[in-house]
Amino acid sequence: MKKIGHEVLFLKTSENNPRNGESTMIRLPDGRILFAYTEYYSSCGEDHGMARICACTSDDEGETWSAPHIIIEKDEQAQNIMSPSLAAVPNGNVGIFYLRKQFMPDGGLTCMPCFRQSSDNGETWSDEHRCAIPDGYYCGINDGALLTKAGRLLMPLSCHGERYDVNGKCTLKITPMSEIHVLYSDDCGATWGVLPGKVKSPFASTNGNFAEPGVYEHEDGTLWMWMRTGLGHQYDTLSADGGTTWLSPEPNLRFTSPDCPMRVKRLGDIAAAVFNPIPFYCLSTNTEAWSSPKRTPIVFAVSRDDARSFDRRGVSFVNGGMREFMKNVYLLEDDCSNSYCYPSLFETKDGYLVSYYHSENTPYCLKASKIVKIYREEIE
Repeated sequence: MKKIGHEVLFLKTSENNPRNGESTMIRLPDGRILFAYTEYYSSCGEDHGMARICACTSDDEGETWSAPHIIIEKDEQAQNIMSPSLAAVPNGNVGIFYLRKQFMPDGGLTCMPCFRQSSDNGETWSDEHRCAIPDGYYCGINDGALLTKAGRLLMPLSCHGERYDVNGKCTLKITPMSEIHVLYSDDCGATWGVLPGKVKSPFASTNGNFAEPGVYEHEDGTLWMWMRTGLGHQYDTLSADGGTTWLSPEPNLRFTSPDCPMRVKRLGDIAAAVFNPIPFYCLSTNTEAWSSPKRTPIVFAVSRDDARSFDRRGVSFVNGGMREFMKNVYLLEDDCSNSYCYPSLFETKDGYLVSYYHSENTPYCLKASKIVKIYREEIE
């Protein structure tokens, strides 16, 4: 498998900055590229550690980057804000989703989606808009916001119950469990609703939970959704009616995966998927610090047919279908002693940028943040 890309940014960690990641990129109205990510700024790098949204910018198509700076600080009541997703807003502004964690009086922890927008190239941001959805613990993948051709903003979320403590123990009844919701706005983010269709896991076990979903819009308007599981594959589903109904979710055999999210995005005339394929190390006993399968290596898959070779309607596995798929898969990292996860994708004028967590030679995959640049001719 061919290795592609070269490093253009690496945000190392330190004692009081133990984690940098969950990133996203967008082109600003002034032509620069904005790279936003979660910066954990206490000694705690756990998901509930103190964190805010920071950013770097590039004015040379991602070859070099400015020093990091804070763009959104958490409020006093929040434990952190994290996992940003930048999106173009139809009014010409730059929008940003993120998750806001807060400890509640009962000791439980909520994780709720929020939205802001900027009209001045990300220099200042509107007041925080807390999306109207029942209190609970929701997970949304970074870089997961989608602006459809019709001008609708979409943000898929997985619901994991009403409260969680810092050890992952639910302090109130979980209702529902492992259910996907999709937020939408038709008025440039002023108000938010939830699409009627919900995607529920058919499995009772924790490994069968659906988490951190993503959505891609095909040219014909069909929505393709995929989600993380602990069952060895990404699962996926389709909606032909804008999210009112979804097909029953099934494993997508092309995208083998540890319990880790995938990112798929349209990048000009291609669609790209970045994920961790497990066949390369399925017999390995190496694990992350919390004993889950190691998230390595990480690859960049290319579709030139509007991602139809990616979803469940794609090329058959009969007569070498998987072989054809693998011809368009490239290595981003081949050092399997490190781990890589939570990617984001962006198209430049001369290629593509991919950002992701890098374990920085530790057992913790959620550590440093890295960006690689791929020139277009590397995949042609």
